[in-house]
Amino acid sequence: MFEIERIIRTALQEDIGLGDVTTRATVDPGTPGRAELVAKEDFVLSGIEVARRVFQLLDANVACENLKVDGEQIRSGEVLCWLKGEAAVLLQGERVALNLLQRMSGVATQTATFVAAVAGTGAVIVDTRKTTPGLRALDKYSVRMGGGQNHRTSLYDGVLIKENHIAAAGGITIAVERARQRVPHTLKIEVETRNLEEVAEAVAAGAEIILLDNMSLEQLREAVDFVAGRALTEASGGVNLETVRAIAETGVNLISVGALTHSARAVDISMLFR
Repeated sequence: MFEIERIIRTALQEDIGLGDVTTRATVDPGTPGRAELVAKEDFVLSGIEVARRVFQLLDANVACENLKVDGEQIRSGEVLCWLKGEAAVLLQGERVALNLLQRMSGVATQTATFVAAVAGTGAVIVDTRKTTPGLRALDKYSVRMGGGQNHRTSLYDGVLIKENHIAAAGGITIAVERARQRVPHTLKIEVETRNLEEVAEAVAAGAEIILLDNMSLEQLREAVDFVAGRALTEASGGVNLETVRAIAETGVNLISVGALTHSARAVDISMLFR
C-alpha cells in the first residue's frame, strides 16, 4: 500500500506541479462535478482501486462508486465507476488516474491472452523483472489480475544464477554451492541453462528450478524428461503468442514472458463529465 501511494504521489507531482493553470482559469472553485470512467474497448480490468486513490489523495471527499472489480472482463461501453466531487479535483486527477488504469489493464489483458493460449497444458505463465521503472508493484499486481503468476519481485527475494553469474563464479556447481551457503533456506535457487549439459550440472548441484533459456522445442522436451520432476522447469526466451502453446506442450512447469509487462499496450478508457 505504501509503495502504491508513493507511485501515485510521484505521478501527481509530475503532472500537476505548481498547479493546473487551465482548470484555475476556466472552472470556478467549488464547482461540483460528476464523471464516469468508461471502457472504449474490451479488456481485463486492473487498477480500479488505484484510480480511486488518485482522486482521494487530491481530496478525501471525492466519492467513488466502483461498478467493476479488478480481474473482471470488461466490454466496450461499460461504465467502470462513478466519481463525484469538486470539478477541479476530478480534472486534476483525470490524466494520472487514466494513465495508471490504462497501463495496468493493458498488462492484465496481455497476461490473460497468454494464459488462455496455454489453457489445459498445466504450464503456468509468469512475469519477469522487465517492468516499467518505478511501476513494478502495479505491473506485478496486474499480471496476477490477468491470471498469471509472479516470478521474483526484485533482486532481493529470489536467487536466479544467470549466465554472467556463472561466468563470474567459475561454473554452475560452485555458484550453487556458494548460494546454498550464503542465502537463507527459505529462498529457492534457480539456475539458467543453455543446453542439456548445463541442465545436468544444475540438477546435480541441487538447483530447485532450472531455467531453460532459448532452447528449441526438442531440447525443452529432452530437458523436461531428464529433470523428471527433480526440479521445476522454466522456459524462457523466444516466447510469444505464436510459440507459447507449443512451448507449454513440451511439459515445462513455468513459462516466463517479458512481453507481459514490457510490451503491453495501454487500453482505451475515457473519463466523461455528466
